[in-house]
Amino acid sequence: MSVKAKYQAVLNLGEQLKIKDGDVKEEAGILKIKGQAATQYEKNLLWDKIKELGGENPSDIKANITVADESVYHRHTVKSGESLSKIAKKYYGDPMKYKKIFEANTNILKNPDVIHPDQVLVIPN
Repeated sequence: MSVKAKYQAVLNLGEQLKIKDGDVKEEAGILKIKGQAATQYEKNLLWDKIKELGGENPSDIKANITVADESVYHRHTVKSGESLSKIAKKYYGDPMKYKKIFEANTNILKNPDVIHPDQVLVIPN
């Protein structure tokens, strides 16, 4: 199996995330990828996929992934049925961190119990 085939799921994820300025080269059995993720969260998703496929310290891939907007961890578009605690669990692993998200979005949220589909929330670092 070629190294590119091994990491095809990483390349697919990069396309899904709309990574900008993407470039992929295979040289001497090492896959070299670069690009710019919108947020740190998206960069982390790519690294998690690389580690899932290649192990904790893979030697057959080199990735240079930069982040376009370092002022936030992510920007989340609210879907029907979501709550701040569900969103906090997704990004932080702790539903009680919903207050952190609420405080970062007081410009559009007046009550932490009331969010609406299609609102774009800042997920702070």
